[in-house]
Amino acid sequence: MSLTMRILIGMLAGLGLGVILNWVKVPILDMYLVDGLFLMVGKMFVNALKMLVVPLVVFSLLCGVMGIGDIAVLGRVGGKSFVLYIATTAIAIMLAIALALLIGPGRGFDMQGVDTSGIKGKAAPSVWDVFANVVPSNPIHAFANGEMLQIIFYVIVVGIAALMLGKQSEGFVKACEYMNDLMMKVVTIVMHFAPYGVFALIARTFAQQGIELFIPVLAYVVTLVSALAIHLFVTLMLMLKLMTGMSPLMFMRKMRPAQVFAFSTASSNATIPVTLRSVTERIGVDNSVASFTVPFGATINMDGTAIMQGVATVFLANVYGVSLGLTGYITVILMAVLASIGTAGVPGVGLVMLTMVLGQVGLPIEGIALILGVDRLMDMLRTAVNISGDAVVSTIVAKSEGKVDMAVFNDPNAGEMNDEDIRIDEDEEVALAKTLHEAEAMDKK
Repeated sequence: MSLTMRILIGMLAGLGLGVILNWVKVPILDMYLVDGLFLMVGKMFVNALKMLVVPLVVFSLLCGVMGIGDIAVLGRVGGKSFVLYIATTAIAIMLAIALALLIGPGRGFDMQGVDTSGIKGKAAPSVWDVFANVVPSNPIHAFANGEMLQIIFYVIVVGIAALMLGKQSEGFVKACEYMNDLMMKVVTIVMHFAPYGVFALIARTFAQQGIELFIPVLAYVVTLVSALAIHLFVTLMLMLKLMTGMSPLMFMRKMRPAQVFAFSTASSNATIPVTLRSVTERIGVDNSVASFTVPFGATINMDGTAIMQGVATVFLANVYGVSLGLTGYITVILMAVLASIGTAGVPGVGLVMLTMVLGQVGLPIEGIALILGVDRLMDMLRTAVNISGDAVVSTIVAKSEGKVDMAVFNDPNAGEMNDEDIRIDEDEEVALAKTLHEAEAMDKK
C-alpha cells in the first residue's frame, strides 16, 4: 500500500475516532488517550518534522544556489518567486473580500455570551522593519529560533560566496550535496511514521473541538471554506495551466501527501520537508529552483491566511455594523500582504496577523473571540492551501527556467513512497558494505 493511501486512512480514522470521543466525553479517555497518547504521538511527529526543517533548508538551498552557478540566474529566480508570491497573496485576499461581501457572514450576529477576555492585539510592523529584519545580526540565533527569512538570506550569501571561490569550494559543494542526500533519507524515515502521527493529530483535534462549534459561525466557515476552495482549484490551477501548460489534475494528485501533512500539522514550516520532496521527486522541479522557492514560499506566501483575514474582517465588520468602505478594504489588502512577508509559517499565526489588520481598520480586536473556536480547524485548511501555492509558484518559476522534468511529472508513480522503500535502502546498504569489504580485502592482498 502506498504511503499516500496510508496517510489518508490515518486521517479519516483519526477524524472518525475524534468525533466519537468528543460526542461520548468520557473523562478517563480524555485524560489518558486524547491528552495523553494522542498528544504525545502527535507532538513527537510534529517535532520530528520541525527537526528536519533548518538542516534541510540549509543544505538544500546551498546545493540549489551552487547548482544554479550563475548569480544573475539566481536573482532572476528570486525576483520571479517574490512577484508571484505577492501576486497570489493579493489575489487571494481580494477574492476573499469579494466573496464575503457577496455572502455577508456576520449580519444579525448576537455578541452576548461571547468571552473576549485574553484577546490582545499586536502592532503592525513598518515596511522598513520587515525588510531590515531579513538580515540576521546573529546567524546562530536565527538558526536556533527558526527565523526562516534570516536563514534563507544568510545561506544565499554563503552560497554566493562559495560560487565566487570557484574550484576552492569543490570540497564544500560535495559535502553539502552529501548532507542534502542524507537529510532526504531522514525525511524518508520520518515519513514512514506519518500515518500514525496524522492519526493522532487529527483524532486529538476533533476530540477537543468537535463539530458543534461550527454552528454559531456557520456562515463564516462556509464563506472561508468556499474562498479557500475557489483559490486552490480555480485561481492556482488556472495559473498553473496557463503559465506552464501542465495538468492541474496530475499536479493535485502528486501534491496530496504534502497537503495532508499540512492539514495535520497546520504549519507551513513543519511541512517544508514533505513539500520539497513532493515538488522535486513527484512533480519534477529541479532542486536548484525548489530548494529556494519552497522555503521562501513557506515564509512569505500565505494565501490561505490572507483569505482568512479578508473573510474575518468582513465578518467582524458586519457583526459590529461598521462600514469599511473602499479605503478600508484597500488597507486590509495591503496589511495582509505586508504581514505575510514577515510572519513565520507556524500554527495560529493567522490570528496574530488578524489583530494587526483589525487594528489598522478600527475594528475591535475582541471580535476575534467569535472565531477562536473554529480557528484551529480552519488553520489546517489554510495551511494546505498555503503549501499548494508554494508548489504552484515553484513549478511556474522552474518551468520558465526550463527546470522541470516532464517525464517525472507525467509518470503517476514517480517519487511515490511505499512500504518497500526502507527495506530496499537497507538492501543497498548491505550490498555497499559487502563491496567495501571486498575492496579492503583486495587492498590487503
